Amino acid sequence: MTEANATSTAAGDTRHAPLDHVHHVAIQVAEIAAATGWYRSHFACEVEYQDETWALLRMANIRLALVIPGEHPPHLAIATPHAGEFGPLTRHRDGTQSCYIRDPGGNVLEMLQA
Repeated sequence: MTEANATSTAAGDTRHAPLDHVHHVAIQVAEIAAATGWYRSHFACEVEYQDETWALLRMANIRLALVIPGEHPPHLAIATPHAGEFGPLTRHRDGTQSCYIRDPGGNVLEMLQA
């Protein structure tokens, strides 16, 4: 943080929006039920959603999405109120809206409407 940023933050400057946050990290697995079972038996987590093609596990500090190949790419999902600035948003079956982009290094990011 620069000195100017530290000063305006300390002074209570409210012109800046809250920080964006990582909503989830998605990894590919061969079988959703087996992977969900493995994660639940090894870690303290809760299943927020699960079907045959993906599952969303909630941990204390982040969500982990388990996806099958061909359904979603492995990715990092960032929740931001400006997701639509990255491209047209698609509504998903869980009611969220997002678009996928690549960062300069080629990594897939899901820009999730906060």
